Amino acid sequence: MTSLGTFYGIGIGPGDPDLITVKAATVLGQCRTVFVPKSKITEESTALGIAGKHLHPEAVVRELIFPMTMDREKLRRSWMDNARQVAEVLRAGENAVFLTLGDALLYSTYIYLVRSLRETLPAAVIATVPGITAFSAAAALTHFPIGTGKQPVTIVPTSDDLAELRLILQRRGTKVLMKIGRRLEGILALLQETGIIDRCILVSRAGMAEQRIETDLAALIGKDGDVGYLSIILVPAAEAEEEA
Repeated sequence: MTSLGTFYGIGIGPGDPDLITVKAATVLGQCRTVFVPKSKITEESTALGIAGKHLHPEAVVRELIFPMTMDREKLRRSWMDNARQVAEVLRAGENAVFLTLGDALLYSTYIYLVRSLRETLPAAVIATVPGITAFSAAAALTHFPIGTGKQPVTIVPTSDDLAELRLILQRRGTKVLMKIGRRLEGILALLQETGIIDRCILVSRAGMAEQRIETDLAALIGKDGDVGYLSIILVPAAEAEEEA
């Protein structure tokens, strides 16, 4: 009986190929089957473009479609179909990797794929390689301290519910607002309303060719309503907290 291959979830970091960990690069160089996530059949895989130089010279790339939809049943069918494709490779005794931006277990499609794979192939051997998060890269680019002393850090994917975000901004410590996209205008209005907009920083597509860093967020009001899904706003702790 053929032994099952190992399924590796590889966090490839925020966008700079040189920010892929040594372990991730080693695994990528050894595995010939590479699964990459896409939200549409016609688009290019961002993750594949980042990891390309680290892949095995004979790598076979297989695309998994994860549709951008709120339809739970459609999502479940997609996750299960993708899991079956992965399971097929593992049953043949081959190892496989799945590329995911940032860290594999932070707001990643890999999380749902693993859940479905465990349902499809309970005996699957799964290994996760952590990656550098986008907010860590954004902090490094802007010399922004994510956490100091005993201050808490709140990491949140922004939503259209600004009332919830208003409550989050009232918490102590640093806030990391992820997945800004088309919600930018509403978020900027809220940051201005709370009087902290002048101390916040926006970083979009950190480490990629289209990288964008904005330190004057007030100047963006009314000018750019969508900075893309791969955008982050870093919100510092209140000045009184920093002095404590």
